[in-house]
Amino acid sequence: MGKGDLTEEQWQLLSRLLPPLPRRSDGRGRPWKDTRAVLNGILWVLHTGAQWHALPKHYPPYQTCHRRFQQWVRQGVWQGLVRRLATQMQQAGQLELAETFIDAMFAPAKKGATRWAKPRGEKAVK
Repeated sequence: MGKGDLTEEQWQLLSRLLPPLPRRSDGRGRPWKDTRAVLNGILWVLHTGAQWHALPKHYPPYQTCHRRFQQWVRQGVWQGLVRRLATQMQQAGQLELAETFIDAMFAPAKKGATRWAKPRGEKAVK
């Protein structure tokens, strides 16, 4: 368990909101990585803003964490987690939604940048 990972209390709150791991009836295939370890890896990436492949080695493989994160987003699990935590924090007086904002920075990918930016003279259509 790394520094900043979920405490036992936090894990108990969130684990009830996560879907159970599917099991194959024939017992074949690799066993799924521990959900708590995967969630800690996802939270590390989201907290640091690092790329998935920079995930420290004490977490499950970054591909596993990224795949599970994508599944949870598609299934609405991630939105449910955020809503639950926001509601709990609001009830405890730790969050005032009127004072809440999300900060993000967007930059177009280098390859697509010329579609939005005015091209330089040598790149302009002739």
